Amino acid sequence: MSAKRKLPIGVQTFADMVNGEYYYVDKTPQIRRLIDQGKYYFLSRPRRFGKSLLVDTLKELFEANEPLFRGLYIHDKWDWQVRHPVIRLSFADGVLQSRDALDERIRDQLFVNRQRLGISLTRDTDIPGEFSALIRQTHQQYGQRVVVLIDEYDTPILDNITEPDVARELREGLKNLYSVLKDADPHLQFCLLTGVSKFSKVSLFSGLNNLRDITLSQDYTTICGYTDVDLDSVFAPELTGLDRAEIKRWYNGYRWGDSSTTSVYNPFDVLLLFQERKFAPYWFETATPAFLVKLLAERGLYTPQFEKLQTEAELLGRFDVDEITTEALLFQTGYLTAHQVEEPMTGYWLYTLGYPNREVESSLNQALLPALGVRESPRQRLSLFRLLQANDMAGLEKHFKALYASLPHDWYRNNPIAQYEGHYASVFYSHFAALGLDIVVEDASNVGKIDMSVDFNGHLYLFEFKVVEQVPEGKALQQIKDKGYAEKYQAQGKPIHLIGVEFSREQRQVVAFAHEMG
Repeated sequence: MSAKRKLPIGVQTFADMVNGEYYYVDKTPQIRRLIDQGKYYFLSRPRRFGKSLLVDTLKELFEANEPLFRGLYIHDKWDWQVRHPVIRLSFADGVLQSRDALDERIRDQLFVNRQRLGISLTRDTDIPGEFSALIRQTHQQYGQRVVVLIDEYDTPILDNITEPDVARELREGLKNLYSVLKDADPHLQFCLLTGVSKFSKVSLFSGLNNLRDITLSQDYTTICGYTDVDLDSVFAPELTGLDRAEIKRWYNGYRWGDSSTTSVYNPFDVLLLFQERKFAPYWFETATPAFLVKLLAERGLYTPQFEKLQTEAELLGRFDVDEITTEALLFQTGYLTAHQVEEPMTGYWLYTLGYPNREVESSLNQALLPALGVRESPRQRLSLFRLLQANDMAGLEKHFKALYASLPHDWYRNNPIAQYEGHYASVFYSHFAALGLDIVVEDASNVGKIDMSVDFNGHLYLFEFKVVEQVPEGKALQQIKDKGYAEKYQAQGKPIHLIGVEFSREQRQVVAFAHEMG
């Protein structure tokens, strides 16, 4: 077992990581492959996934800071005699709310790079002129092609995504900057842009068609994040006293390819867990953009669907100020991940998305409950937890009737979500999911699919939902029995509860809550 080291919480500088005796996961095998395979790259990953550290590692590598890489995979595979000058830009800091503020930030960063590289601006020009001159003169002065690294390339747009006019202005400002890269090819050795979202090349990159998007490439699924192997080797000293299976259930599960690819952990979650020694939604509490819940609420989405959301590959990349698909929003920001990838027809890729782990499922549903009309959701969750602990079915029925009765009438009148038939099931599901319980939606058996199953405290609960305006009363529980849904679970030896829940759209209430043992 390796010796204890410092936890690199918030450390995004490769030199500090190496010299400061922090734990470090060697990403240079993936970096070597990246450099060998091409020249222009784009990588999308959620916030706090280690993109900035990746960018800084590339900077140190191209600048040939050999001592920092001793003992790492790439050390004996790199020519340390060749040094490439690096231009590095980042939009991670601060909130820019106008085109003027963005232009000022860009000019400041170009100035800082000129100072660091010893380059003079010989004439007044616009931003593309400044950037182009910086690349060209750096190549001339150093005699080596330039490396351009742009971190969090999309943050100014995302920070203003709920203000479309401002977001469009900022998009045009960034497009003005990035357009330089197309004609700078003779002067460039390598180029990487990282961010959260994948804006279309047409809208932002202005013809940079040779930019390879490695977001969904199976070669680079682990270029950011920690794997199970990393936790069990590099971080082995920190695992003592923690439930290893719970660590995996809570924080693992991010995939950018099919189920055969290695899943990864969010580094921020894992490091905070090791520091605090308790399970909590560390990433969600610090990284969730406010616009996410607002947009989901406005679209009146059926929350149980998030467990198994199918979409075409094309829709995962369709993200722009004027068109943000729900699938792309949830996938690119890290709230859903790829569970399965199929090619039912040649060239037609179908993705099945779902929650990556318990932290995201629980936290996102907690955040959505107020948008679904549930007031005092923390108190309601505690009540649900205690009823399940006591296995109190009569109390559970009263709880849900009181929960639906508490949804404000004004909310129904003013909120588009209430117009969706799935609203009732969404409240029900999200209320359970917010507790972080083991839930499966539309769990398939050889006779059909049960709407929702919950495994808690040694008991299994099977739920079937009906809306009485669509199906006569009394059919929900009867369907569970007629279809024999419980048979699939009987081998587990746990008590099985069959529960038929029937909603009335007109009464806005649970009108039947029938329970039998299976």
